[in-house]
Amino acid sequence: MNLADVTKVFEENAQKAVGIDGALKFVLDEGVVHVDFTGEQPVVSNEDKEADCTITTKADTLEAIRSGKQNPMMAVMTGKVKIKGDMGLAMKLQQLFS
Repeated sequence: MNLADVTKVFEENAQKAVGIDGALKFVLDEGVVHVDFTGEQPVVSNEDKEADCTITTKADTLEAIRSGKQNPMMAVMTGKVKIKGDMGLAMKLQQLFS
């Protein structure tokens, strides 16, 4: 999975996500995916903008979480995923992966 793949998955799933109110930034090895839920419609871009919650990881780790091969909590505990900012917002992220 590369940056374009991650961006596409988030674009598809952001429209279906409910209850997420804020901006998320995923910092990957290839670049950034910014998902903004503060407007009427979610906006997904590759712009490096400020966010309420920043998740730093690798695209392969995101794919493993999405496919169920990696437990998200274990990924955080083992340092594969680093979260900075609003933890409540981070807890709602599963919607972007399904």
